[in-house]
Amino acid sequence: MNGIRLTAGWVAAAMQGVLSGDASQEFTGVSIDTRTIGEGELFVAIRGERFDGSEFAAAAIEKGASGVVVPRGWAAARGWSANERAAAIEVADTTIALQALAHVIRRESGTKVVAITGSAGKTTTKEVTSELLAARYRVIRNRGNFNNHIGLPLSLVELRHRPEIAVVELGMNHAGEISTLVRVAEPDVRVWVNVGEAHLGFFASVDAIADAKAEILERAAASTVLVANADDERVAARTAGFAGRVVTFGIDRAADVKATNVMDRGIDGTSADVTTPRGTTHMTIPLVGRANLENVLAATAVALQFDVPLDTIADRVARLAPAPHRGEVLKLANGVTVIDDSYNANPTAMKRALEVLTKTKAVRRVAVLGEMLELGTHTIALHEEVGRAAARAGIDALFTVGGEAAAALAAAAASAGMSAATIRHVATSDDASDIVEAYVARGDLVLVKGSRGVKTDRVVERLRRERG
Repeated sequence: MNGIRLTAGWVAAAMQGVLSGDASQEFTGVSIDTRTIGEGELFVAIRGERFDGSEFAAAAIEKGASGVVVPRGWAAARGWSANERAAAIEVADTTIALQALAHVIRRESGTKVVAITGSAGKTTTKEVTSELLAARYRVIRNRGNFNNHIGLPLSLVELRHRPEIAVVELGMNHAGEISTLVRVAEPDVRVWVNVGEAHLGFFASVDAIADAKAEILERAAASTVLVANADDERVAARTAGFAGRVVTFGIDRAADVKATNVMDRGIDGTSADVTTPRGTTHMTIPLVGRANLENVLAATAVALQFDVPLDTIADRVARLAPAPHRGEVLKLANGVTVIDDSYNANPTAMKRALEVLTKTKAVRRVAVLGEMLELGTHTIALHEEVGRAAARAGIDALFTVGGEAAAALAAAAASAGMSAATIRHVATSDDASDIVEAYVARGDLVLVKGSRGVKTDRVVERLRRERG
């Protein structure tokens, strides 16, 4: 089947824009960044809080763009004519225009769309789901964390190549955002992994976060499938009125896809018997922690909806590898093992990561924990909760990184019984890099985790550089 041609006339109609230029002009792709724009692409001039993309439209053309999407009045203000080398499409709102284009492409493509949301594990679930589906289908997935009101449409534009299935994640930090993404993507299968404290600073409570995540249930038809976490009470409480069919996954409660006889193997992952409507199989999951077992169960439930054989699923699961900085296990040349989970953090994920340390033999277990951001008025209390969890985990050393909240985590660990001599708080990840590198020795197991803004990945890179 041929792909969808992005001609200027077709794109302008999809965006409900006014075209100045050759309607037959064809674009090779869509970009919002003049730093990476390719020859022949269409530049969409997104307006942000601190920038106006229309100011870069001319630069995009100079760099080889064949067209620009700009606010109304842009062409007249610049004396633009239909005879210019590049086409100009004027619209009322460039972000809404990008979303409209993505929506039309999504409908025209015939692609089945799987959309995943949750407070933690979205990206891993997306990656695992894509790997399982790729056993039988041509699959694309959104890149990295292209999961917001701009990133998702850019990902959906790639459906112009007509893959059989697209697997995307839906992110949010305010109510109403997932509703917009669902409207644009019209997912055939929706996956709700969990509800946690991520972005709690933007909400009154975790229940309010759950209500915002529940927007993934909107606009469903009878044929729509929801894959939901049976173990998460907030998820289960909100799925009863779903218009389509609900398929559940879980470990602790009854579920359609359920893990039993679970064995935690520390940094070597987990293993379990997995019972499904298609039979039971034994799975060996190389990704660390029970959270990743849940992610695999969710992905398995999706793959079964697309008739991927259960033995094929189990075989692919056994060969999974973590995404960069999301639970990567690095065995360095000097005998130090690092769990690099530095991509991001929230309280639930922090506590689960600490549990992995308790399941793994090591000379010393060391945790480097960066401050968790966007927790609002709950910040100190949630950091103290993690500090107490660190003490319960029986780790041998704790390094905390960040401001007042990270210091509170350290203090709470001490109050909960961890020796103050084994706890060190520093302000930055660069400071932590020096101290941790000097501290660790052969046989140590080191967990590194923190919110992206704290840059705990610098600790990992230092250890790799000096000891790898």
